[in-house]
Amino acid sequence: MATTAPAQQGPASARSDHAQTGGPGVPQSRLLATEIPGPRSRALQERKAAAVPRGVGITLPVFTDVAGGGILVDVDGNRLIDLGSGIAVTGVGNGEPTVVRAVTAQIERFTHTCFTITGYDGYVEVAEALNRLTPGDHEKRTALFNSGAEAVENAVKVARVATGRDTVVVFDHAYHGRTNLTMAMTAKSMPYKHGFGPFAPSVHRAPLSYPFRDGLSGPDAAAAAIHQIEKQVGADQVAALVIEPIQGEGGFVVPAPGFLPALAAWASANGIVFVADEIQTGFARTGRMFACEDEGVVPDIITTAKGIAGGMPLSAVTGRAELMDAVHVGGLGGTYGGNPVACAAALAAIELFEHGGLVERAAAIGTLLTDRLSRIRDANPCIGDVRGRGAMIAIEIVDPSTGAPDAATTGRIAAGAHAQGVILLTCGTDSNVIRFLPPLVIDDALLHDAMDVLDSVVTAL
Repeated sequence: MATTAPAQQGPASARSDHAQTGGPGVPQSRLLATEIPGPRSRALQERKAAAVPRGVGITLPVFTDVAGGGILVDVDGNRLIDLGSGIAVTGVGNGEPTVVRAVTAQIERFTHTCFTITGYDGYVEVAEALNRLTPGDHEKRTALFNSGAEAVENAVKVARVATGRDTVVVFDHAYHGRTNLTMAMTAKSMPYKHGFGPFAPSVHRAPLSYPFRDGLSGPDAAAAAIHQIEKQVGADQVAALVIEPIQGEGGFVVPAPGFLPALAAWASANGIVFVADEIQTGFARTGRMFACEDEGVVPDIITTAKGIAGGMPLSAVTGRAELMDAVHVGGLGGTYGGNPVACAAALAAIELFEHGGLVERAAAIGTLLTDRLSRIRDANPCIGDVRGRGAMIAIEIVDPSTGAPDAATTGRIAAGAHAQGVILLTCGTDSNVIRFLPPLVIDDALLHDAMDVLDSVVTAL
């Protein structure tokens, strides 16, 4: 089966030696051993259809055997370039040895006690690390949970108790999760909200700065958002303003400079808790430890998850001590929140983010991707915009004649890349954005190979 260099060919039954160990033993080159999906993945897909609800979809119907670096190996022996990182989760790499060792050592001690029953050191150490690392030198507290949506819900709980107010303000194109409250906070209906209502009340949506679409400066866009909130809600009714510094599912929209600082200043002046949802942007993803650092924004509360624990389920709410301590004893927690195994993984991953050069590597990935994608855009008018920071870059696909969002072409581009062994994710309210979220440990050769594939697919279309 033909493939693009430097990918290699191999028999359908190929199973490299790394399959016994995983992690960094995975060869770092693309390889098409079969068509994608191959026969073993197709067989597993049939089993999945018979055992799993159809509501649980799979973007690329291959089934993973092992993964490491920038490569995911499926059960048919195909080696795919991973530009998704499990949606920005495996920033330190899949099966990273220090994370594996930390997890193994913790499992040998104990797997669970429930921190709200008997405490353990790992939870406290993760909280201390997040209090130290997150923006601002004020006194902080951190509570740990399982998922990003759970972190957002608890941030809202804290803000409501601390302010005595009910209303939450979110923004156009926002994505904050799939629970009832976070579905209300999420903008996109299909597939996240359709048919699942009624949703939690007291959530108001404001316009976002979207430079490619609105052409406004950051301060002007902020003024428009603030005007709408003040006229339609009233500043004295707002408990929390919740925003992604760079939007994730909403289309990797990067607000114009000045938008976030203006909102943060307005929130502070009106006693509103400014919550930065850094679930997708946090932990070196944007070339900073946290995206809001790019403009010096210091949130009152910051929510994190995804990249925090090298693939283990963990999330956190970190905030000003006086806000976090406003909640009564027993008001925050959960059976699995801050699981000791996930905490061990987080401590190992945080060490790598701090001292493993991953912040700098994310910035270098951003430079490479932006350069390659800009050149592809210049030759292909269906690419309307290249945007993002660090290892969080996107292209917006449009109808060249009208500039309107083009979801159909976006889907064809993604499918063409998938067929050649490159994992791409789409996003955006109009489903017309392709996002690039590679592991921060991916090498340049794989990135260039992936861009060559993308270039050929876009040009062919």
